[in-house]
Amino acid sequence: MTETLDKTRRQRAEQLPLALSHDAAIGREDLLVAEPVSAAVAMIDAWPHWNAPVVILTGPAGCGKTHLANIWREKAGAEIIQPKAGAHAAIIAASRPVLFEDADQVAFDDNELFHVINSVRENGHSLLMTARLWPMSWPVTLPDLRSRLKAATVVEIGEPDEDLLGQVIIKLFADRQLHIDDRIVAYIVARMERSMQAAQGVVERLDHLALARGTRITRNLAAEVLESFSADDPED
Repeated sequence: MTETLDKTRRQRAEQLPLALSHDAAIGREDLLVAEPVSAAVAMIDAWPHWNAPVVILTGPAGCGKTHLANIWREKAGAEIIQPKAGAHAAIIAASRPVLFEDADQVAFDDNELFHVINSVRENGHSLLMTARLWPMSWPVTLPDLRSRLKAATVVEIGEPDEDLLGQVIIKLFADRQLHIDDRIVAYIVARMERSMQAAQGVVERLDHLALARGTRITRNLAAEVLESFSADDPED
């Protein structure tokens, strides 16, 4: 009876949402550079000597687009814009570099984005956009805008390799002021889904579980978390 009660209490504790903030380190010195992101990092570092005024970073969710975009925004003194009717994004683009994030995920006005690109070109500024998909897959109906997007420089961030995933996991734990054994990192990387989102999910769940149980992060705990992700997969 006591064992059952303890198990129930532990399960309830593990389900409690933790209102803790984990500030990610997002400076240039915190950037993890590996083959999948090297071209994108080189592009950000090359500013203001871009060959084209419009650059688009593409890649899957959690691949580092926002990190890179923030580095560039600080370096260029850029302003975040939303190219919508009445937002005056083109006017802002006439005076300084501009950043438009998640271009394929948020609604934008074709005419306004077209004018933003023209404004950037005419005034010698830069526009950085981020998206999961290449611009030819965006829901653009204005032919002139589609032509402008074809002329943009697109840099794709590839799927993470094992080396990068390992670095990411270590960094995500470091952002939470936690140290994790390299052997546990290798164990996780060898068994997890190859994506940044999965890395974030594994770290969050491991941290949550370790705090709930008042224990350190061990290989057994990692195995339990990885198994829980497999159980969450409807294909399994």
